[in-house]
Amino acid sequence: MELSVLDIVLWGVLPYVMVVVLVGGLVWRYKYDQFGWTTRSSQLYESRLLRIASPLFHFGLLAVIAGHFFGLVIPMAWTEAVGMSQEFYHFNALLVGGIAGVGTLGGIALLIYRRRTTGPVFMATTRNDKTMYVVLTAAIVFGLWTTLVSVFEGEHGHNYRETVSPWFRSLFILQPDIAAMAEAPFSFHLHTLVGMALFVIWPFTRLVHAFTAPFHYLFRPYIVYRSRDRDRNGKRRGVQTGAATRTPSTAARPGWSAVGTRDRDTRNR
Repeated sequence: MELSVLDIVLWGVLPYVMVVVLVGGLVWRYKYDQFGWTTRSSQLYESRLLRIASPLFHFGLLAVIAGHFFGLVIPMAWTEAVGMSQEFYHFNALLVGGIAGVGTLGGIALLIYRRRTTGPVFMATTRNDKTMYVVLTAAIVFGLWTTLVSVFEGEHGHNYRETVSPWFRSLFILQPDIAAMAEAPFSFHLHTLVGMALFVIWPFTRLVHAFTAPFHYLFRPYIVYRSRDRDRNGKRRGVQTGAATRTPSTAARPGWSAVGTRDRDTRNR
C-alpha cells in the first residue's frame, strides 16, 4: 500500500507530538500551577444531579478505558490461544462497550446540563472547561459511532484488531505501522484523532486531576484527636456536663499527627 504524506503525518508523527505535549504539559502544570491542579469541585453549589452524573460518568469511563486496553494492547492471537473466538470477543466488546459508552455519554450529558442550568456552576466554568467538554463528548460520541457501525456491519464489519491495534502497539517500539492504520475506516480515524486532541489539551484542563494519587491518605487516621485540657494560661480546664463541671482524670496519650499540616497549638505559641 502506497502511503501518502498525510498518512505519515497523522499516524507516524502526530502521536509522538501528542506524547510530548502531554508529558511536557503535565510537568509544566505541576511546576508552575500546583494550586490549580484540582477539579475545582462545584459540589457546594449543587449536589443532587452531581450524585447521579459523576458516578455514572466515572464508572462508565473506567469501563471504556478497560475495554480500550483489552482491545488495543492484547493481541488477537493471545485471546485465540486461550480459546476465545473472534465472534465471542466481538459480541462481548459490542455489548459491554456499548453499555459503558452509553453510560459515559449519559453521565457527561448530565454534567453539562447541570453546569449550564445551575447559575453559580456556570459562572465558574472557564473557556478551558468548555473546550474540554466539547472534545471529551466528541470522543465518546465517535467511539459509540464506531460501535454502532460494527453492529450494523455484523460479521462483515471491520476488525480493528487487525489495523488499529497493531498500529497502537507499534508506537511503543518507535516503529509505527502506518500502513495498518491507514487501512482502517474513516470512523476509526476520526475517533483516534479526537482522542489524540483530548490528550493534547488534557494537562491544561481540570482533567489533570486524573494523574493525582493521594497516597498520603493511606497513612493517616480518619480523625485526629488532640488534648485540650489546659487553657492558654496553663490552667487545667474541666469538661462541662450539664450543671456540673468534670475535670479530666486521664492524661493525654500521644496520637497521630496530621500529614502535611502543623499543629494548631504550635502556631498559637
